[in-house]
Amino acid sequence: MTKQTQNEKNPFGLPGAPEELEISLTGKCNLRCKYCFYADEMAALDDLPAQRWQDFFSEAGGIGVHRLTLSGGEVFTRPDLFALIDSLIENKMRYSILTNGTLINEKVIASFNEGKRRPRLDSIQVSIDGSRAAVHDLSRPPASFERALRGLRLLKEKGFPVAVRVTINRHNVHDLPNIARLLLDDVGLNSFGTNSADRFGSARCYGQDVVLTKDEWDFAVKIMKDLITKYPGRINAAAGPLAFAENVAEIETAMADGKTGLPRRGKLSACGGVFSKMGILHDGSMVPCNMLPTMVMGKIGETPLQEIWLLGHHINVLRKRYETPITTIPGCENCRFAGFCTGGCPAIVFAQHNTLDAVDRENCYKKYVERKNVPV
Repeated sequence: MTKQTQNEKNPFGLPGAPEELEISLTGKCNLRCKYCFYADEMAALDDLPAQRWQDFFSEAGGIGVHRLTLSGGEVFTRPDLFALIDSLIENKMRYSILTNGTLINEKVIASFNEGKRRPRLDSIQVSIDGSRAAVHDLSRPPASFERALRGLRLLKEKGFPVAVRVTINRHNVHDLPNIARLLLDDVGLNSFGTNSADRFGSARCYGQDVVLTKDEWDFAVKIMKDLITKYPGRINAAAGPLAFAENVAEIETAMADGKTGLPRRGKLSACGGVFSKMGILHDGSMVPCNMLPTMVMGKIGETPLQEIWLLGHHINVLRKRYETPITTIPGCENCRFAGFCTGGCPAIVFAQHNTLDAVDRENCYKKYVERKNVPV
């Protein structure tokens, strides 16, 4: 095989398989949250039967996929969930679970204790969005909080590798210190993660209720900075106000040292996930990311996973985007902060602009500086 032919079959020099797959096993959920990204456009899609998933797990394990992240919808609504978990284990893969926590009970715990289900489990992430029902249940259906907290406490008590994600929104932004106390001091978690509600999925309809205003965003940035000082190393984020606060601190430190940019920035490089993982929707559609559900590249059982991973159109567009200079984006040509910018999450960019050739203007450092009237 010539080098040219090799490059045509693997233009980015990728490994032969994604390290991880994010799999939405079902579109069904026992809740209907106001900011869920996996909503609306998913309603017409059917869940795949167990055998289709089991065949796919055999394919994925056979080409070297290491891990699966299982979510929904709500993953525990599938009555055959543990049969599917056994199948992925048989194919030499590990797994994590994302859940709202409300369906976790002693029976579920007992099911995890069978076979190799516990040893192959990396984590179970539960969503908690308030320190009490009066806050949490504003963005989720009534009575969600007590059930989710019960599930979280049960997992912690039984020694599971449990994690929590707090989605910062208009209902809980002023409750963040209380949420931190609940999770870190009361429940006794080692840490928890945060992100924020954005305008896709059901938040397209409820965005005015849940998506932070500019003032609320700036308030959340300040609060999160205070909280990571109080709880060093115990609160993390890949997106949202905390991630933005950490980015601001890094930029301002670099500028104080006379730098005009940072390594691996100045391009649309915010997300490197497309070089290590991809997503599968509950109807078997293969997508670059589950937050980009319209970018379908094929269906499992119809097109080989390895072919989509290496040559899928949409995922390669996202990979090429990684090298696009910020200064080529309209409105950013002369930005003095371009060398510090990565453009933002592609899914958020696409939701805002219906194109990938743009930046997330809601979380822009330049706009933040202008709002705060900070001299730089």
